Amino acid sequence: MKTKLISMTAVFALLILAVTVWYSLSHRAMDPAELQAEQIVALNEIEQLIERDPDLAREKTDALMQRAREEELQQTNSFFSVVPCGISLLFLLSVFFYVYFSILRPFEKMKGFAQEIAKGNFEIPLDYERSNYFGEFTWAFDSMRREITKARASEKEAIENNKTVIATLSHDIKTPIASIRAYAEGLEASLDSSPEKRAKYLNILMRKCDEVANLTNDLFLHSLFDLDKLKIHAETFDICVFLENAVSEIAAEQNDISFIKPEAAVIVSADKKRLLQITENLINNARKYAKTPIDISIQQIDGTIELHFRDYGGGIPDEDMPFIFDKFYRGKNCGEEQGSGLGLYIVKYLAEKMGGRVLLHNHKDGLEAIVILPLLITS
Repeated sequence: MKTKLISMTAVFALLILAVTVWYSLSHRAMDPAELQAEQIVALNEIEQLIERDPDLAREKTDALMQRAREEELQQTNSFFSVVPCGISLLFLLSVFFYVYFSILRPFEKMKGFAQEIAKGNFEIPLDYERSNYFGEFTWAFDSMRREITKARASEKEAIENNKTVIATLSHDIKTPIASIRAYAEGLEASLDSSPEKRAKYLNILMRKCDEVANLTNDLFLHSLFDLDKLKIHAETFDICVFLENAVSEIAAEQNDISFIKPEAAVIVSADKKRLLQITENLINNARKYAKTPIDISIQQIDGTIELHFRDYGGGIPDEDMPFIFDKFYRGKNCGEEQGSGLGLYIVKYLAEKMGGRVLLHNHKDGLEAIVILPLLITS
């Protein structure tokens, strides 16, 4: 574009010069030396005619004066033909420089910036001036560059988070697996010399297997969250019967869970598998950190169903409450308990995917987690 503009400017400039030269040549005045010699000859002739023929001398004098006026007019016209030429050239150059600095130069600058962006160089800034024609556009272009830079930084952070959670869960899995191997070797070596010791070994092995299963579920769910492939398959069922069966299986003869079942059926539309994961996470969290009996109850309030999970431990410190649902966050009261900081994050995520939410309330003697889901039918 710059080459075309220069070519067009040069063509118009040459055209103006050609017209000016043609006009000047076609209206060219006599050379001053020739004019002076001709005037001297004419004056000598007039001087000689004055004595012999005064009338002819007067005619010659008028003709000489007329010729002088014509020559003067031609000189004036030649001068005024050069002035418009100069003004036209000046105007043409002014338009050229205006177009170049106001349009072409910013456009060339933006073109170079776009080429750098295409190469993947997002660190180069684009200086812009809103006074030129491309000011708003270049500002938007530079804003886009900054947003892409932020997006790439977020993507890099997400990749680092993935590496962190995989490393954390891998480390957490090693601990129960080491215990499982140790107790399995003890059983192989017949160290379970009494029924009580054998039962202890088996109980520990089953508990460690559950820990490994929970950690692998955390890893699986984490990968699903990042890929956004977690699907909710809702079905209609009586949540009271469902929770009664789920609690019975999770309790596993430990008798530390109390479920208060309502008299009437409570029908909801939810994903049984995801609801079971919520229940397991909240019960396992209470067992791990509170180490007290757990009370589970159901309440119906304003078209919603509330599942209450109540323990009687130390609760969650107030300073941890704003962050307790964040991924990988672990409260200050976790002590030496192993964990990845994904339990409550998973609970909140699954509840929201089913159209609900989760609340936590500290009591003087424990923590209460409330899972709120939409109520379908009550009877």
